[in-house]
Amino acid sequence: MTETATSLQFPEAPRLTGSERRPRDDELDSFGITHTGLVRPENQDHFMIAQLRGRLHVRMSSLPTIEHLPIEEERVGSFMLVADGVGGGQKGETASRIVLERVAHYIAQAARCYYRENDTDGDFVETLERAAKEVHQSVVEEGSTHPETAGMATTLTLVMAVWPWTYLLQVGDSRYYTYANGKLRQISRDQTLAQEMVDEGIMSQTSSARSPLSNVLSSSIGGAQTAPVVTRLRNCWENVHLLCTDGLSKHVSDDRIRERLSTMTSARQVCEDLLQDALDGGGTDNITVIVGRAVEKP
Repeated sequence: MTETATSLQFPEAPRLTGSERRPRDDELDSFGITHTGLVRPENQDHFMIAQLRGRLHVRMSSLPTIEHLPIEEERVGSFMLVADGVGGGQKGETASRIVLERVAHYIAQAARCYYRENDTDGDFVETLERAAKEVHQSVVEEGSTHPETAGMATTLTLVMAVWPWTYLLQVGDSRYYTYANGKLRQISRDQTLAQEMVDEGIMSQTSSARSPLSNVLSSSIGGAQTAPVVTRLRNCWENVHLLCTDGLSKHVSDDRIRERLSTMTSARQVCEDLLQDALDGGGTDNITVIVGRAVEKP
């Protein structure tokens, strides 16, 4: 069993100005949806949209009143996760469910680094890499202990927003896109045998989409090899964030995703429209889509 980790850092964007404030809670628009599809008998995908919140708890003070203190719970981070289980029967569903539950616990326990918005790559990136490896090991142990779950594995794509940064943790081929100013970017890289062959110049990108090897993971949580990749990049108000399993990306082109995001009226509306596009395209796999954005209000 092999474990490797890679950290990536996109080029720095210009420093934020005072007007580029952190979005308020009421300015966040996010939604997720999952569907079994039209062919498979069960849904092995799971997703989560969550917030990490902190609270100032005043135990004692000489102040005459504490009503002017920030005692309400403050959002210190938002995260979105999607996992696409691998394995027959309930193995895939069990793997994706375990991973989301345990990653959420891990993030909550390691919350100390989320309070440092200007944190450098070090502590935060290492925390995400460690989370992926520990969750991977727990899935492997679970599978070896219970015969009914032997061989289970899952993808994991997690996007964590700690303003003004976004952190991506990826294992497998569930994708993360950003859309801004008319441009769609696939930030994640598919960890499949087909993509490995494209990277080595053996296969073209066009051919890889039709290759059976595009369905064979080269890295997964719980599988023979896991190679978590953590990417850190600047966030901005213009960004729309989209996470999806390959049940969407195998039936809906990037051009169609770009078109949908360019005309979206809400996260829920665009998720439902993209789901319908995937079903209209054949719906041969489980389909999960998450979309999140900030919408400025007065």
